Amino acid sequence: MFRQTKSVLQKLRYLSFNGQQHTWRLKSTSARERALQYQPGQKIHGFTVKEVVAVPDLFLTAVKLTHDKTGAQYLHAARDDSNNLFSVQFRTTPMDSTGVPHILEHTVLCGSEKYPCRDPFFKMLNRSLSTFMNAFTASDYTMYPFSTQNGKDFQNLLSVYLDAVFFPCLREQDFWQEGWRLENEDPTDNNSPLMFKGVVFNEMKGAFSDNERLYAQHLQNKLYPDHTYSVVSGGEPLAIPDLTWEQLKQFHATHYHPSNARFFTYGDLPLEPHLKQIQEEALSKFDCIDPKTEVPSQPRWTSPKEDHVTCSPDPLAPDPNKQNTVCVSYLLGDITDAFEGLTLSLLSSLMISGPNSPFYKSLIEPKLGTDFSSVVGYDGSTKEASFSIGLQGVDEEDIERVKQIISQTIDKIIENGFEERRIEALIHKLEIQIKHQTTNFGLSLASYIASSWNHDGDPVELLQISDSVAKFRQALKENPRFLQEKVRQYFKENTHRLTLSMSPEESYLEKQAKAEEEKLQKKIEVLSDSDRKQIYEKGLELLAAQSQTQDVSCLPALKVSDIEPTTPITPVQISTAGGVPVQYCEQPTNGLVYFRALCNLNTLPEDLRVFVPLFCSVITKMGCGALDYRQQAQQMELRTGGMSVSTQVITDCNELDTYEQGILLSSSCLERNLPHMFQLWSDIFNSPHFDDKERLRVLVMQSAQELANSIAYSGHLYAMTRAGRLLTPAGDLQETFGGMEQVTFMKRTAAMADLGQIIRTLARIKIHLFNPNNMRCAINSTPEKVSDAAAHLEGFIKDVAKNRKERKPVRPNIIEKPINPLDDNGPRRKLISEPTFHPCPMKTFFQMPFPVNFVSESIRAVPFSHEDYASLCILARMMTAKFLHGEIREKGGAYGGGAKIGGGLFTFYSYRDPNTVQTLSAFGNGIDWAKSGKFTQQDIDEAKLSVFSA
Repeated sequence: MFRQTKSVLQKLRYLSFNGQQHTWRLKSTSARERALQYQPGQKIHGFTVKEVVAVPDLFLTAVKLTHDKTGAQYLHAARDDSNNLFSVQFRTTPMDSTGVPHILEHTVLCGSEKYPCRDPFFKMLNRSLSTFMNAFTASDYTMYPFSTQNGKDFQNLLSVYLDAVFFPCLREQDFWQEGWRLENEDPTDNNSPLMFKGVVFNEMKGAFSDNERLYAQHLQNKLYPDHTYSVVSGGEPLAIPDLTWEQLKQFHATHYHPSNARFFTYGDLPLEPHLKQIQEEALSKFDCIDPKTEVPSQPRWTSPKEDHVTCSPDPLAPDPNKQNTVCVSYLLGDITDAFEGLTLSLLSSLMISGPNSPFYKSLIEPKLGTDFSSVVGYDGSTKEASFSIGLQGVDEEDIERVKQIISQTIDKIIENGFEERRIEALIHKLEIQIKHQTTNFGLSLASYIASSWNHDGDPVELLQISDSVAKFRQALKENPRFLQEKVRQYFKENTHRLTLSMSPEESYLEKQAKAEEEKLQKKIEVLSDSDRKQIYEKGLELLAAQSQTQDVSCLPALKVSDIEPTTPITPVQISTAGGVPVQYCEQPTNGLVYFRALCNLNTLPEDLRVFVPLFCSVITKMGCGALDYRQQAQQMELRTGGMSVSTQVITDCNELDTYEQGILLSSSCLERNLPHMFQLWSDIFNSPHFDDKERLRVLVMQSAQELANSIAYSGHLYAMTRAGRLLTPAGDLQETFGGMEQVTFMKRTAAMADLGQIIRTLARIKIHLFNPNNMRCAINSTPEKVSDAAAHLEGFIKDVAKNRKERKPVRPNIIEKPINPLDDNGPRRKLISEPTFHPCPMKTFFQMPFPVNFVSESIRAVPFSHEDYASLCILARMMTAKFLHGEIREKGGAYGGGAKIGGGLFTFYSYRDPNTVQTLSAFGNGIDWAKSGKFTQQDIDEAKLSVFSA
């Protein structure tokens, strides 16, 4: 997977990966206490302990070690978290755009000395209880992480990962499949035309069809023109066919060595068994080398530069005539200086985050563009950081004006500085992020330290965030102009800055296709008849290998009996507050209180439903009560960990044509800020501001731009949503709220000259949604704070009681069900039933400016509680692993594909797929494969493991 990373503050935020829920717990003999017993200089299984540091902010103990023989670096974060993580990363510094590190990342996972079967990585997805398994290629490192709660599983996965990265087979066939190959369009017909194929080739064609991604790549390449950052580490599609198998193997030999490696482990499993296994299975077989992978500093320019690139027009852009992007990017300092990195990251947030920031005021509010440029703010993912500021959705005539405003805004910041309350709000935000417990905390840490550690920064220093914050406060105290001087140093007086503009070109796709065709013809022109015959024969060999049933007996595996027979039950208490049902849950929240509320839409007129996502997007950003939108934003940053509203559609677990519809209110705060958080919600309920047309237009343009931009990356989700539209009532509503219907609706809204009608509509929606009669709530907090939180919630319900009104539901068939299925006499929730609903078949094609496709097919299945649901879950996993993966990815060359069940629908999908009809055939063939029973009990057991690991 090709990856671009972001700022310090963004990295600290929990990552949105789908991970298994696990127990976060304090133990009497805690993992971090045990780790504190290690001493610097202590020798353990070929490693020497260098440093042992308690990091109370993050509830962990950091143990830093070095491998004696190879010099490999190692960091262990001992924490009382059962979701244990391992990662190994290598500094990978390509000097061309053939995508060698990215293709290597794919290919090492295709078989190794100990595990020579094809694709052990994907096969282990079904033989383990991993909560996360993946690999990432960044601009200058490649990382291989996994996590699991099972100790035996950890050892199994560690063995597979170590063998994959250090002793891969790197077979030529795997290079052809994962990287690129010349092959007949139909591999079984030597008269069919030759074409480029390959998983990474198609993945990067998809990546380069995303204009935001394209702009970010150009910006990095041109800001750092003298070394590895001047090339595309993921691979530029037209350069990928220049890579040879020999070059791939050579890159592995020079970069995938322990002397160039950094190991990270996290969690409550003891350190010593990890060290012993890593030493015995891998490191003991290597000597120390000088990998010569250091990245030199970028030579500084003596004067600023400007450049221009083109892209494909976006048919869904809010304004077709305003599709230019312009941005100024500044080269900053070395990221290994942890304090300077935190300072610049905080400074970046002060400059661009929220409606109180100077660049928001000067660039966004004048509506010169639809939103900030795709690259904005501090980026610490390269050896020397950068800061970028600009706009997308700009009229060509306004580009010069945008450049002038950026320069003027920097001058104003130097002159006026920042309000003290904004600085306090930002530090408060950092405090919340540190305290917030997440299921993938180990993965967050691995990602957070990766870039700096990659360039020999101190990862332990990075974890000691409070020390850097204290130093930051002290610097401000000693010099009130501390931040202004940083702005002058890094922005005003910085001659290494690049202004890059990007504009749409009508013939862009045509030129790309022509360039690919010319590249293809150059390859074909030099082929002899013998070469063509060999290509055909190799294509048949690859097809045969892909079709062959693999012997995977060499791979370690858990058994179904290793799955815990019961899952821990989280105790909750269901009560009421002011007549509103409330669920209370006591958790070790680390001093935070989490609040959620679901307000149903049952009384909302149907013609208003398409406006609900816009309502959710703007309701916390327009101002409320005595606060204008700037004051509201500041109070939310000072007093909460964020306040959000989102749409919610839940298919009933017993009936496919019954569902719950609503909006979900979510927020969190430090315990001391409970009254402030609920006061903000009270003001939003009682007196939201809808009357500021100019503010609303800014938010509408941003929302429309975000939706248009999301299709290139999440096209499979849009395809799946659309495919399920007419199969269930809930599917129809999900398309309205989050499908292509919503994208096109927001495009039309952004084009409206007068938003007065929209303002009146939002006010109508508020009356129906913010009604305590249609609401239920949930509170999560520490046991000590439950009663306090309950009292403040009671006050909130009392404050908004004036909104309580009996309204008639729009749909006639409303049914009530108990919130707790085991308590028929407890509080109830209201669902919509559509007993006369008839599913309809539908075929839809959206033409988009992408060289790859997103394909989906949905089948109406059964609800969650149906006796066949579990079997269909198993079938979806088994069909994905045993049939669809081979057909869609290996043979078809798509980046991904598979089947899943949810919401009563059995859905097939593909991602960044060069095919369409062939993929639809594969979906149908998958059903035939299942009906023919061409699977074993072992296949079923592996699918069960896969279900329980998800």
